[in-house]
Amino acid sequence: MKNIPKRKVDMYFDKYSENHQNPTNKTIHWICVPLIFFSIMGLIWSIPFPEIKFLGKNQMYVNWFSFAMAVVIYYYYKLSPVLSYFMLILMCVFSFFIVSIEQLQKNGGPALWLVCSIIFVVAWIGQFIGHKIEGKKPSFFEDVKFLLIGPIWLLHFICKKTGLRY
Repeated sequence: MKNIPKRKVDMYFDKYSENHQNPTNKTIHWICVPLIFFSIMGLIWSIPFPEIKFLGKNQMYVNWFSFAMAVVIYYYYKLSPVLSYFMLILMCVFSFFIVSIEQLQKNGGPALWLVCSIIFVVAWIGQFIGHKIEGKKPSFFEDVKFLLIGPIWLLHFICKKTGLRY
């Protein structure tokens, strides 16, 4: 049998896993990583974007996050096309909720940036509690790329559980 070199994505997952062995920390990550990703999406979405007249009512779907999403999906695609597709679907689901929060804001509810800021802070507190329990620092302290690896690290477990090659 040939010795097949590990893919870059698997090397990232191995390195990320080193700091995520404790079951409590893993559970916290399953909750907080998606919340952090969602909140960052919402915060970037909240940055005022110049109006593009010909888009009309579809303007709300073109914003700074549209560009960030393209870059992030490309990065994920280079690591694993399958995981990039799952992240794209997840971002579309998150976008639905972000637009829902924007609608609430228009009807007198809290601002999107405020909701996402609160989620961001609370989720990061959870992350640091998880790492305190783990006894290891977050992986992104070593390499900032791990901020993007966390979400697909979770998705790769779903792929493994379902037998889907990523």
